[in-house]
Amino acid sequence: MTGVLYGLARFCVRRRWVVLGAWLVATIALVVVSHRLGDNTNDNLSLPGTDSQHATQTLTSSFPAQANGTSPIVLHAKTGKLTDQNNANAVNQAAANLSETKDVAAVVNPLTPQGASALSKDQATGYISVTLAVSPGSLSKSDAQTIIDAAAKPAKAAGLQVETGGQLGQKVSKPSTESSELVGIIAAMVILTITFGTITSMLLPIVTAIFALLSTLAVIRMLGHVATVPTVAPTLATMIGLGVGIDYALFIVTRHFRGLHDGLPIDESIARAAATSGGAVFFAGCTVTIALVSLAVAGIPLVTTMGLMAAISVVIAVLAALTLLPAELALLGPRINSLRVRHPATDEEVRNGLWAKWAHEIAKLPIVAGLAALAILIPLAIPLLSLTLGQQDVAALSTSTTARRAYDLISENFGAGVNGPLLIAVKLGSPAQNGTSDPRLATLQKDVTATAGVAGVSPMQLDKAATTAYFNAISKAGPAETQTADLVNKLRTSTIPNAEKGTDMRAYVGGSTAGYVDLAKRISAKLPLQIAVVIALSFLLLILAFRTVVVPAQAAVMNLLSIGASYGVLTAIFQLGWLSGAIGLKGAVPIVSYVPLFMFAILFGLSMDYEVFLVSQIEEHVHAGEDNKSSVVSGLVTSARVITAAALIMVFVFGSFVLNGDPTIKQFGVGLAVAVILDATVVRCLLVPALMVLVGDRNWFMPKWLDRVTPRISIEGAEYFAQRDRIPDRGPEPSFTPS
Repeated sequence: MTGVLYGLARFCVRRRWVVLGAWLVATIALVVVSHRLGDNTNDNLSLPGTDSQHATQTLTSSFPAQANGTSPIVLHAKTGKLTDQNNANAVNQAAANLSETKDVAAVVNPLTPQGASALSKDQATGYISVTLAVSPGSLSKSDAQTIIDAAAKPAKAAGLQVETGGQLGQKVSKPSTESSELVGIIAAMVILTITFGTITSMLLPIVTAIFALLSTLAVIRMLGHVATVPTVAPTLATMIGLGVGIDYALFIVTRHFRGLHDGLPIDESIARAAATSGGAVFFAGCTVTIALVSLAVAGIPLVTTMGLMAAISVVIAVLAALTLLPAELALLGPRINSLRVRHPATDEEVRNGLWAKWAHEIAKLPIVAGLAALAILIPLAIPLLSLTLGQQDVAALSTSTTARRAYDLISENFGAGVNGPLLIAVKLGSPAQNGTSDPRLATLQKDVTATAGVAGVSPMQLDKAATTAYFNAISKAGPAETQTADLVNKLRTSTIPNAEKGTDMRAYVGGSTAGYVDLAKRISAKLPLQIAVVIALSFLLLILAFRTVVVPAQAAVMNLLSIGASYGVLTAIFQLGWLSGAIGLKGAVPIVSYVPLFMFAILFGLSMDYEVFLVSQIEEHVHAGEDNKSSVVSGLVTSARVITAAALIMVFVFGSFVLNGDPTIKQFGVGLAVAVILDATVVRCLLVPALMVLVGDRNWFMPKWLDRVTPRISIEGAEYFAQRDRIPDRGPEPSFTPS
């Protein structure tokens, strides 16, 4: 691999203008085409084999529009009542406009007998139920806004407050992420300037990461037209792509500075940096990508697609680091040292600096260092024991969003459960007798109504064939509250089986609220398998990298500890509500079920970056003839500054997304930032070196039989260059593969 990367880098150095032009043209073309196509994210929750999916399938043929769910457009009279003449005219006109709007299948007016339940007792608040002709997730933001405007125009003209809930409201209530991205980039610029010492060199990782990020978002936007891309996927890809893109470039530029310090010609230093640290980047990128793609093991379409979109951001970041960055370095040449703000530390300063003292103390007291690390990680992990997976909570959105304001108006006037009705879908083996008065249907509805936690039910609806029916059950609690999840389980395990007993009827509990309950169950069941798969793949990759079974085993345990601690912090802040005010929340919110699953895949992959970088430095000193303790100290001294800088960049990039108004994005931002802090400091710079000192030469143990069957690879290619430097110069190298 080293030879291929070296040849590729030399080609990019020689053809720097061609490579830069190709990236510029490709990025602009992707951005232009993607913007012409527009955004088309889709939050459809498909869970094959679950009760909620069966409910959707049951209604698809007889009530196709109902299978898409409804969204309330809430109208509130600040003075008077909706039934007042002027207000009533506006409400009726809003309902009429909606009925004529594209993508709307049905409208229920609160001022009609059919919609009487949607009018509050004081008649000051009501909501128009909008049933869509298409899946809500397939609507673009502009499509959703067009539907909302049809009702809002006459209502606002009459002085009514108009707010939109449901999936329509959520579609237009997605907070912008630009401020988060900007904060992360500014923080990275400061850290890189301090690390490299020059403003010019600082710009290289930033420019490279931005090129990669623009390309990534354009590709994801285009894929949204041929695949089901969740709304949160672009933001998640932005977090990961920006973080790894800057970090990967940081590793290569750092090695280039080292090559220049060792006296290498500029072009050779660039090529070797891309072949050595670039090898570690390629390896780390493969690890992150595999971890993200392995999310497909869960068998959940939503999770699989999100993993693939995030993996695309990593792949493009690696490509940019290995091709665009060498071209940029070649264009700068000796000017990389211009605009200097601080001089690099001398070798003597490094040997006697803070990290050197830290490393020697760990080597001197490894047991104390290890126990100190565990004393930090284990207490932080304790809240994990109470982790409960939940669903996205509209009640936690900012009050600046229409979805949150609609949620509050409905909760105050109709009860929180109206925001997430449970859909009871019924399939009859034989046609109903006497319509909805059929004993089977009547008994089912009666039993559901009598179930503890049910506030009420809607009228039964029956299709023309009299074989398919549905009605809504309203929970007394909000959609994201555990009481509602308990109610879903109770209806499925107790109420509905009792109603079905001795009948030829099958009933299912569906709707978006029940769908998220099913999602949490599916993820809880699949999480152990997902953890096992990612650990196994990472274990195998590290065996290939370092030809030892001890280091991969240590890495697996260390990563589990840091991720467990980050899960604990996530649980404490969001589920238990500790310090929630510090991140812009007013209290506890549910942890969205797919967040821990994604965090594990992302963090296990990212933590391999630091593991590979640290252990490869230690291994380099081992091969140079140093004993185990000295190698650990030297490797930590060599890598700690770069690992710290890379981790700080990740922390600020991830942490900046706490500014996002979406609680789900906040959870990703806090969870990932905390995990990186713990991994780069407590684990990588304290626990791992302490353990490697204690284990001694057994760190490099490899069973003979396994050594024989394991392919030989070198991440940073020390052997390749050692051999190459002994061979007399035979002329110019081929473009890609050196002879």
